[in-house]
Amino acid sequence: MYGAVFLLAFSGFTSRAAEALDNGLALKPTMGWLHWERFMCNTDCDKDPNNCISEGLYMQMADVMAKEGWKEAGYEYVCIDDCWPSYQRNAQGRLQADPKRFPGGIKKLADYIHSRGLKLGIYADVGKNTCAGYPGSLGYYETDAQTFADWGVDLLKFDGCHMDWKLLGEGYVNMSKALNKTGRSILYSCEWPLYEWPFQQPNYTAIRETCNHWRNFADVYDSWSSVKSILDWTASHQDIIVPSAGPGGWNDPDMLVIGNFGLSHDQQESQMALWAIMAAPLLMSNDLRDICPRSKELLQNRHIIAINQDPLGKQGYLTLKVDNFEVWERPLSNHRLAIAVLNKQEIGGPRGYFIGAVPGWKICDPQCNVTQILPQYKEMGIQTLHSNMVLSVNPSGTALLVASPISSDFKGHYKLHWKDTSVRTKHTIML
Repeated sequence: MYGAVFLLAFSGFTSRAAEALDNGLALKPTMGWLHWERFMCNTDCDKDPNNCISEGLYMQMADVMAKEGWKEAGYEYVCIDDCWPSYQRNAQGRLQADPKRFPGGIKKLADYIHSRGLKLGIYADVGKNTCAGYPGSLGYYETDAQTFADWGVDLLKFDGCHMDWKLLGEGYVNMSKALNKTGRSILYSCEWPLYEWPFQQPNYTAIRETCNHWRNFADVYDSWSSVKSILDWTASHQDIIVPSAGPGGWNDPDMLVIGNFGLSHDQQESQMALWAIMAAPLLMSNDLRDICPRSKELLQNRHIIAINQDPLGKQGYLTLKVDNFEVWERPLSNHRLAIAVLNKQEIGGPRGYFIGAVPGWKICDPQCNVTQILPQYKEMGIQTLHSNMVLSVNPSGTALLVASPISSDFKGHYKLHWKDTSVRTKHTIML
């Protein structure tokens, strides 16, 4: 029915993650809103005052997040990306916000965001300039860190443009030390491995000790092909990057583009489901002032968010590829397992996937309780290892399930063994 079944062999994820950055932050994946994908470097406030990079944009997003359930769902950071500063530092060598677009300055904006019960993120660059050509932090790490602390910033996204790749590690470590030296809790979001991968395999032990989360791959675009490319890269590098993830530090596959223009609703569900499986930071980039109710409901889905925020803190991974289906699995607390079945066939109608073909279905030996989260919430009741349940999955859509063992004899761990020339990984799932 499913063509060649690829037996995958998972045996290498038993070691504990390297020590995390010791700042007490990001014990669960970060949740919030980030301007870049949707609003980019729009600085023309004369022609487009409602969508330009200005203090008004962030204040409006904070108002919506506080009033329309986003904060209660867990989204707490309102993050500025590139293009906020003046092109020149001030007389004291400090970064300064563009005075026309941020007339109150960043301190006033931070106070406003905090008054809404939210936190403010800001953007800088490890190199001489930011990617858009604004002043970078090279040579100013301590100055900029103290400036951000004085302003009341709660998160720093630190990019990697205009920097010799051989000096990336030193730069990221120095800013990490500078942030901690300020005494303010500032979550540190790095792009260190993204800029190092073209030259060598990054040292994820060092990265985890330095950063709270880190980008590995290209920027997400508002398209299904972009989302798929991120999933493909993640799967092909999972035995390198997954062991580094855990409380205090996470792999960041980039922003959620749900609620924009490029993804069908099934594709939006797939991005949300797979980002939850990957224990990814959930940083939306969309216009919360004008988002369709269906996308809003998806982004605020408490069952999916619970998977993403699971306290066990283990990143999931691809466990099976067969007949244009992908199965991704994530160990959860209380010996549970999250399962995402992605239909990568983009022609025809819904296709059936036999649940017993999921490698981790051994969790249902002898019995488990299964809840379907996507495409619709459904209690599927008690299942066994020999259940004949078939999932219906739309083209480019995902079925998302949580399976909970209900036998007192469950041993708390099991091994998956499979082989697939396109997924060269060896892992053991520990539950």
